[in-house]
Amino acid sequence: MAALYALVDCNNFYASCERVFQPALRGKPVVVLSNNDGCVIARSNEAKALGVEMGAPWHLHKRLFETQGIIVRSSNYSLYGDMSARVMNTLRHFTPNIEIYSIDEAFLSFAGFETSLVAHAAALRSTVMQWTGIPVSVGIAPTKLLAKVANRFAKKDAASNGVMILATQAEQEAALGRMALTDLWGVASRLAARLHALGIASPLDLKRADPDYIRQHFSVVMQRMVLELRGISCMPLEEIVPDRKNIVASRSFGRPVQTRQEMEEAVSTYAARAAEKMRRQNLATASLMVFVETNGFRPQDAQYQASKLVHLPVATADTSKLIAAAMRATSIIWRGGYRYKKAGVMLLDLISSGRVQGGLFDAPDDARSKARMKVLDTLNGRYGRDTLTFAATGRARAWKLRRDLLSPRYTTDWNELLSVR
Repeated sequence: MAALYALVDCNNFYASCERVFQPALRGKPVVVLSNNDGCVIARSNEAKALGVEMGAPWHLHKRLFETQGIIVRSSNYSLYGDMSARVMNTLRHFTPNIEIYSIDEAFLSFAGFETSLVAHAAALRSTVMQWTGIPVSVGIAPTKLLAKVANRFAKKDAASNGVMILATQAEQEAALGRMALTDLWGVASRLAARLHALGIASPLDLKRADPDYIRQHFSVVMQRMVLELRGISCMPLEEIVPDRKNIVASRSFGRPVQTRQEMEEAVSTYAARAAEKMRRQNLATASLMVFVETNGFRPQDAQYQASKLVHLPVATADTSKLIAAAMRATSIIWRGGYRYKKAGVMLLDLISSGRVQGGLFDAPDDARSKARMKVLDTLNGRYGRDTLTFAATGRARAWKLRRDLLSPRYTTDWNELLSVR
């Protein structure tokens, strides 16, 4: 038997995170809203059963949700990120070979467990639930694409007990025959329409298609998809995460920003957030871009958007230097008289912090700079974000993201730890 992959997917992840520390939510319809409490981005199974659609605008459905007893929460990314890390760390107890694919999904190699697949997967599910409180489904197959297919049925088929194995060709074809093209990983409606035009109407048809013919009409990516559906692995685990090419910190404002002071506070905050993300990956940046924009969905307002790229003399990971550069960019693109909806900071030209080259007149971050950033990150990591901040980021932040229905950050803020009475 060929080596097998497992896709572990957290069930209704955001809603499940909310339920871990709020048991009263279990068995009840729960939805999670996007930034600024805009629209539905996550639903529990109970909410799905009531017909709640992804993307449903909160302001249009508020009365209906209240009538149906649907519990609504603002997105709590600090909680979700920390719970994701706990799940992924738990998965490493079951295999050393893991690719974290998204915040709630990971591919694992199950090589060596072929004779005890069901028991191993069941133990994994039980342990993740016991250690984190998050329910997961496990799909197992010879390729990553087929593991994705298997996971789909592990979620939907109650008789599977959360584990689906598609080890044989007969099992794989039976599953593919019950799916639509758009159910496949990476096949959207436009691509499905092109496949239909060639007489390929189902995933099973795609598996049986000539790989060279598919490459001729589409791409090598689609050719690999055909081979993956045939059980030929073309996408190995990516266990080493490649360095990112850019890092973005951006949010829509909780209310329109109309003063330069508030815009500078917001941009400074985003520069600090991006720098923190960058240091976690031991990177430095040689370029920084600031962008601002008004609300394009309000045609009655005057519209304006702009961006400014700043090249740094030497790549840096020092937040103070990045805030200073962001302020220079903001001063150039700022225009008064507009109701700004969004701003952001993008760090570009990222390199390893250990490979930064100094210039004739400019030196890389020195020992004092690195020590200062380490203290900043350590304190904020231990006692919660913004325990230690730069004055430029402000304190009131009346422009910050609106999250009126936010649950506590149970695992990342000392002031919001769960209390037992």
